[in-house]
Amino acid sequence: MPVTIGAAAAHFGRDLERGLAKVARIVTDARAAGCDVLVLPDATLGGYLTDLREPDLADLPPALCEDAPELRRLADLAAEMVVCLGYAERAGPATYNAAVCLTGDGVLGRHRKVHLPAAESRAYTAGDRFAAFDTPVGRMGMLIDYDKTFPEAARTLAVDGAQVLACLSAWPASVTDRAARLPQDRQARLFDLYDSARAAENQVVWASSNQTGAAGSLRFLGQAKVVGPGGDVLARTSAKGGLAVATVDVGAEITRSRRVLHHLAELEAAAYR
Repeated sequence: MPVTIGAAAAHFGRDLERGLAKVARIVTDARAAGCDVLVLPDATLGGYLTDLREPDLADLPPALCEDAPELRRLADLAAEMVVCLGYAERAGPATYNAAVCLTGDGVLGRHRKVHLPAAESRAYTAGDRFAAFDTPVGRMGMLIDYDKTFPEAARTLAVDGAQVLACLSAWPASVTDRAARLPQDRQARLFDLYDSARAAENQVVWASSNQTGAAGSLRFLGQAKVVGPGGDVLARTSAKGGLAVATVDVGAEITRSRRVLHHLAELEAAAYR
């Protein structure tokens, strides 16, 4: 059955009300494009950090509990659509860089970012698992930006039955050797490389969202995309805001890609320690 997937490139800052209004506009655009699934960036609610080397602990994204009214409002906005988005989650004394997948019926799945780059660990506690979950469009899994650098993360979700992986990012240009133009930046190349490689390695459909614009010393790459199970980019945005939309018969495309070479079935797990 064909599924229309939208991956958003957009800028989100600290103002929650402005962020919610922007989400409403993107959801409207995604609905007009026929999207069944919409993947919004990491830190959709409250924005991301302003520096990765020395994060300003006095200017962190607002932390929300897992049943915050803002999330209930977003569920109402989503209605029949499956929507993934990122936010800072407060759970007891810990704050996580988190993602939630929801529809109008409620929460379908959650993820807490496991791999914390540079000094992000000063702001967040690391998550400790990757787990797929069922949705109206099939089994899905979520990762948050730096998670996709580690092949084991996407592989764990694929082994758990996920056919669509959503990777929500606030991925900036290089903080040490930034190029004059974003498309030539080293991190821009890696961002695209990981998206295609993770999809092809696991023979899954991959939806990659990202922040745009700037926050403090960070300049975000955009480059949202939908990637097929062969690693082919089906739709993408530029460094500016936009919505990458592709319609994929997920089951049929995955079956086709695994017809001769089935990476999961042929994995010799006992050889890995």
